[in-house]
Amino acid sequence: MSVYDTLKSLNIELPPVAVPAAAYVPFVQSGNMVFLSGHIAKKDGKVWVGQLGKDIGTAEGQQAARAVAIDLMGTLHAAVGDLNKVKRIVKVMSLVNSTGDFTEQHLVTNGCSELLGQVFGLQVGAHARSAFGVAQIPLGACVEIELIAELA
Repeated sequence: MSVYDTLKSLNIELPPVAVPAAAYVPFVQSGNMVFLSGHIAKKDGKVWVGQLGKDIGTAEGQQAARAVAIDLMGTLHAAVGDLNKVKRIVKVMSLVNSTGDFTEQHLVTNGCSELLGQVFGLQVGAHARSAFGVAQIPLGACVEIELIAELA
């Protein structure tokens, strides 16, 4: 099954690449590696604002991370032209806007990781990962995630 068939079966439409909000580009390809800049969580087209452990719980954070995964796939599609060219999702790095005593950043990030595994399959979608709690993310977003992929 192609990646696009899987996305269709999940009722996921890939968004266009977002215009960078600062002095960077959305992706860079070097050889067969593609590096995606951090994408912040959005809900209904607006920044998904909040802090985990204060006004957002783990389950909602997972939904935000899943939304970021969809945006990341949209940017990856724009970068490579065909998501079926992805040989491996190599690494995901997640920043979770959280209080000092919130300790479930890894569970929040599962919202992204699980969707990538579902869409790309375990052989391609399984990846190395880091999940950090941070005091703030640009624009007050609750989650920001970046991704590195290898092309076939």
